[in-house]
Amino acid sequence: MDDDVREAKEPHVSTHDLYVTGPREPLWQVPASGAARFNWDYDDGRDRLLALYQKGKDKQWDGAKRIDWDLEVDPYDPLGTPDEAMTLYGTPYWAKMTDRNKGDLRRHYTSWQFSQFLHGEQGAMVCAARIVESVPDLDAKFYSATQTMDEARHAEIYARFLHTKLGMLYPINDNLQSLLGDTLRDSRWDMPYLGMQVLIEGLALAAFGMIRDTTTKPLPKQILAYVMQDEARHVAFGRMALRDYYAELSDAELREREEFVIEGCYLMRDRLRGVEVLENFGIPKKEAEQLSEESEYLHLFRKLLFSRIVPCVKDIGLWGERLQKAYVDMGVFDLGDSNLDLLMAQDEEIAEQLDKERFEAEETARVAEVEGAIADGAA
Repeated sequence: MDDDVREAKEPHVSTHDLYVTGPREPLWQVPASGAARFNWDYDDGRDRLLALYQKGKDKQWDGAKRIDWDLEVDPYDPLGTPDEAMTLYGTPYWAKMTDRNKGDLRRHYTSWQFSQFLHGEQGAMVCAARIVESVPDLDAKFYSATQTMDEARHAEIYARFLHTKLGMLYPINDNLQSLLGDTLRDSRWDMPYLGMQVLIEGLALAAFGMIRDTTTKPLPKQILAYVMQDEARHVAFGRMALRDYYAELSDAELREREEFVIEGCYLMRDRLRGVEVLENFGIPKKEAEQLSEESEYLHLFRKLLFSRIVPCVKDIGLWGERLQKAYVDMGVFDLGDSNLDLLMAQDEEIAEQLDKERFEAEETARVAEVEGAIADGAA
């Protein structure tokens, strides 16, 4: 039966039926601010951005076809997460848990992580559309239009994974929602770049990469690798556009952007605890926060999550004394010397290698099938 027909006959399950706790507001409305800008100069524009725009067009793909959705996922061990990486590992709570309880905990943590990815991708889609509307340069509008499509595809993919493989979602984290709201409410056209392309996308890339490189499960690995291939272009776009613009700003204007970055980084650092998950397992909020703070794995996770943000912020020209002190306080200052270009080249290579391996495996299976049919015919 055709896949589209089979899927059409499956019973529809509302997303709201799958939320662990319902969203605070089913439809979140952020008042629009700032101007829509039209540019009547249709000359070629900047070669770098137009080359990225061409790549954005060339690299469009279909999440329903490129990803092998027939791969099975155990909802109680969706990522192959080792015990040692679980926040409760080594605590009295862990000692009392049955294997089923531990499986439930893994399911909830993965649902929480991928739900934040999903909500972040919808936010990225809205921000990319806002950039199309507000950025003054036509070449940037062109590229942002391709990014809007990319983010729609990512939201579609994460939603499908959560619906069909985990059957569970979490609402958007308060801190992520706060940063998204601040980004969208600001009337300055560069703020969706800074809030989304640099901070949220940079954080997402690092989180995706850590799971991509550690998971033992093929479906989430595919999803993350292919999404990261797109996201690397998005961060490159933000770097190009903001580096040019921030070179023209006054010290006072740069300080305003740095304050936004500092606040956003603290928000995101505090977001990455998954306290909501532990609360769902009956652990009081203060104790859940304390357990998360004491987790060695989460300490490492949170530091590595800034591996894409800090060098990008430095690269675009936001590197004032107050910002540097904030990064020293977070323990991530040394990440400013990371090679972003190398990291993004690796993202591209990993996705292409996955495609190659899948194509070769499928080709081998087809050859074997043909040879088997020939042998049967000869017999």
